[in-house]
Amino acid sequence: MLKTLCRNSSSVRSTFKPTLTTKIVPQAAMATGKADNKDLQANSLFDCSYIKAVVTGGGTGIGLMITQALQSNGATVYITGRREEVLQQTAKRYSTGPGKIIPLPGDISTRDGAVKIAKDVESKETNGIHLLVNNAGIARDDATKYYSAGQPDMSDAKAISEHFLKSEEKSWSETFQTNVTGAYFTSMAFLPLLAMGSGVTPGYTSQVVNVTSISGAMKGSSSGQPAYATSKAAATQLSRVLAALFTDVNIRVNTIAPGVFPSEMTAGSSSEDNKSKLDMEMSNPAGRPGHDTDMGATILFLAGRGGLFYNGQILYPDGGSTLVQPAANN
Repeated sequence: MLKTLCRNSSSVRSTFKPTLTTKIVPQAAMATGKADNKDLQANSLFDCSYIKAVVTGGGTGIGLMITQALQSNGATVYITGRREEVLQQTAKRYSTGPGKIIPLPGDISTRDGAVKIAKDVESKETNGIHLLVNNAGIARDDATKYYSAGQPDMSDAKAISEHFLKSEEKSWSETFQTNVTGAYFTSMAFLPLLAMGSGVTPGYTSQVVNVTSISGAMKGSSSGQPAYATSKAAATQLSRVLAALFTDVNIRVNTIAPGVFPSEMTAGSSSEDNKSKLDMEMSNPAGRPGHDTDMGATILFLAGRGGLFYNGQILYPDGGSTLVQPAANN
C-alpha cells in the first residue's frame, strides 16, 4: 500500500495547477506580525470563504456541527460517511449559507476506502484542500458500558473480571480500525491535497483536525467503555505523531477532544433533521452538554487565519469536565 500511496502522491502533484491563488494574510502582517484593526476583525480572523474542507462522518452529530459552521461561513465542505441517504439529507437541509455541502459516500475505516475518497476529492478540487477533519468514530463497548450492561461491584476483583471479559475482540478491532487506523490512512491519503491547498493560498497552511474525546485524557473507563476510551487516547497520540511527521511539508495537525455533545453515539439516535438531543444536567462546571455553537466556534477558530499559529495542540470544548475530573473513576 505504500507504493499505492506514492503513486497517488505523484498523481496528485501532476494535477497541481497554481493558477488560482487567495491572499489570506497581508504581507506587512506576515513580515512584521503587526496588524491594523481590519486584520483583527472577526470576519478576517475567522473567514472561511476560501476553505475547501473534508469532514469524515459529517452527516450527523459533531461532524454535522462542524460542517454547518464551515458552510455557514463560506467554506466548501465535502462530507463523507457510509450512509449515503444521511449525507444527501444533510446536504439538502443545511446548504443554506454562502458555502457548499457536497456528499461523498465512502468508508474511511480501510486503507483502500480512504485512498478512494481522496481520489474522488482530487477529481473535483484540482488545486487541493485546506482542511481535513477526521471526525468519524464509533463505540462498540455494548457488552460492558454501564448504562446498558450495568456496573460491577468495583470492590470485587472477580466481578470486575467477569464484567469486562464480556468485551469481544471484534469490538476492540472495529473501534480501533475506525477511530485510529482510519484517521491515519485518511490523513496520509489527503496529505498531497493538503500540501497543494497551502501552495495556492499564500499566507495559509493547511491542516488536519482530529476529533478525539476527553475520554482519551481522563483516567476512567468512559462509563465502562475501555475500547472506546483507549482508542481516543490513541487517536490523540496519533495527532502528535502526524504533526511531527508533517512538519517539513508545513501541514499542521491539531486535535479537538470534546466532552459530551449530542450525537447518535451519546443520545442513541438522531431525528429527521439528523440532529440528536440530550436533555440532561452534567457534572461539569457548565452544567450542560455541548451545543452546536460551542463546536462551531472551535472549528472556526482552527480553520480560519486566527488559528494559523496553532500546531500540535489539543483543544478541550468540554464545559470544564477535565478541570474538575482529570482523574475521574468513571
